[in-house]
Amino acid sequence: QVQLVESGGGLVQAGGSLRLSCAASGRTFGSYAMGWFRQAPGKEREFVAAISWSGSSTYYADSVKGRFTVSRDNAKNTVWLQMNSLKPEDTAVYYCAARKGYYSGSSHSYDYWGQGMQVTVSS
Repeated sequence: QVQLVESGGGLVQAGGSLRLSCAASGRTFGSYAMGWFRQAPGKEREFVAAISWSGSSTYYADSVKGRFTVSRDNAKNTVWLQMNSLKPEDTAVYYCAARKGYYSGSSHSYDYWGQGMQVTVSS
């Protein structure tokens, strides 16, 4: 069992930056691939970024590539999403998620989810 708690969301102007954190409970955090997803009002949940259990591999949605960076520290049971050059279209509720095995861009393959946090980018 893994419990995930996100923090770091909020309101930022377009062009600004935010760093989201996801703290995990449990001693087996290092065996889980981690993903970040987001859901805007009236839209389906979409993939943002993922990172392998070791942190050696990362994967990004085209819409955030070059602007967002996912990283993790297994000793701290934490994964981060650094978001730069934010745009109004990045406004959404952001979720972190965990799954055993290889990282994935499919939300259906993740077993554990955080509660979500709002990120609002004003124009």
